[in-house]
Amino acid sequence: MQVLKNFLALATLSFAALGAAASPTAPTAGVEYNVLKAPQPTDTGKKVEVIEFFAYYCPHCYALEPKLADWVKKQGDNIVFKRIHVTSGASVLPQQKLFFTLEALGQLEQYHNKVFNAMHVEHNRLNRDEQVFEWIEKNGIDKNKFIDTYRGFGIAGRVRRTESMMSSYEIDSWPMIIIDGKYQTSPYVSSKDSKVRMTEAQEQDAALQVMDALVAKAKAEKK
Repeated sequence: MQVLKNFLALATLSFAALGAAASPTAPTAGVEYNVLKAPQPTDTGKKVEVIEFFAYYCPHCYALEPKLADWVKKQGDNIVFKRIHVTSGASVLPQQKLFFTLEALGQLEQYHNKVFNAMHVEHNRLNRDEQVFEWIEKNGIDKNKFIDTYRGFGIAGRVRRTESMMSSYEIDSWPMIIIDGKYQTSPYVSSKDSKVRMTEAQEQDAALQVMDALVAKAKAEKK
């Protein structure tokens, strides 16, 4: 009987230790999030800067988007939210330029989800300039104005800057979220050390809880 009691006590302590090791609501550096080696400057004043590095072709980015959009709304005036489309080879370049062009034209919010749907629902790969131009014309965007911007120096500069940013923010997978130029997390990062197998939806929920905690932490550090 005493052996059984000792075993149960040990099991209880082990379970508690596992629970303490991974907590999205009280995240630990190096476990549910990473601290950037070199903090990056922000331009958002007292508000917390939140950057999502993503790609239109990425199924995990597509899956996260609805929950992330709701999270951004919930945060409200606490944050300034930005997106950066990652650089990832020649086949992704048209998608990246599409993103930056829509942003430059002030049409990103109107068409962002439509681009995702084009790729993941309609299976339009958008991996050639001609496919992008056909898609924007089909969606009622001024084709000549779009192409002029798409092929301009401004967009080329954004693409080059993104390569530099990915290095500075230590981006090696996506979606990846940067909180106030200091902290890095994602559904994968926030759940990689979990002892329990998680669905993608559960990983997303865990990441959003980590992001809540990091926004609060960054906001407190601004005082």
